[in-house]
Amino acid sequence: MVHLFRTSLGVMALAAATFGPGGGAQAASGPFLAHQALYDLSLAKSRSNSVNSARGRILYNFTGNSCEGYTSEFRQVSELDSGEGKVTLSDLRSNSWEDAAGKSYRFRIETRMNETEAAKVDGSAERDGDHINVKLKLPAPKSFALDGKIVFPTEQIQRIIAAAKDGKSLLELSVYDGSDDGQKVYNTLTVIGQPIPADRAISSDPSTTDEHMKSLKRWPVTVSYFDRDVQQKEGEQTPVYAMSFELYENGVSRQLVLDYNDFVISGALGKFDVKDSKPCN
Repeated sequence: MVHLFRTSLGVMALAAATFGPGGGAQAASGPFLAHQALYDLSLAKSRSNSVNSARGRILYNFTGNSCEGYTSEFRQVSELDSGEGKVTLSDLRSNSWEDAAGKSYRFRIETRMNETEAAKVDGSAERDGDHINVKLKLPAPKSFALDGKIVFPTEQIQRIIAAAKDGKSLLELSVYDGSDDGQKVYNTLTVIGQPIPADRAISSDPSTTDEHMKSLKRWPVTVSYFDRDVQQKEGEQTPVYAMSFELYENGVSRQLVLDYNDFVISGALGKFDVKDSKPCN
């Protein structure tokens, strides 16, 4: 169950959709919307009866522009009840910045489980030709190189939107977001469904009824995350988790579902506020 909280960083990729990386994203998807979103989490399904109930919230904010790069502030507080008085409380906080060209990525992540001391990851990644140089400060100083084909979270979402606009239904990407101990790379498979027309609004959802959103279509998307190291050693693998959502062409997402194999968490968009965007000078 612990990986529910460790790998919820996948939601950061969803959050990064708020802004696309620079010219390529603008050309593919048009302007991206700065906003704050609050998701209310609940248990949708327990396949192994390992979880009796779940509740929590995800809150994130995004600011920036194509000149200064894009900043995300993310927090998830979750509580899982496994029965017989076994309750796991997690508090995940993350701050990240990615430049518009997808060349630089900085991240600080703090995860606290129950009353234990917070686990911290602090580092940066710089794209250099055919590789990416990663430097970690925490949990311990370390430098290493990654394949240059790997993308950061914002570029991942930009490519999903571009693929959706091109009518593609499948997209494979390797993604680095600094999760776990800062050394994890996930292979991802994205399945993109048919576009949902702009006039198909959900009256109870603050995103579909917002004035900024009424003219925009969206796509049902499922992103499955695989452990890259395990997959290379053992062949085809079950995903560590999968994330489903409806993705607007301006990067906003709704109807979040996190599938952790044994159980499924749903995230209803309870609050949605558009923020003022600072223009790029």
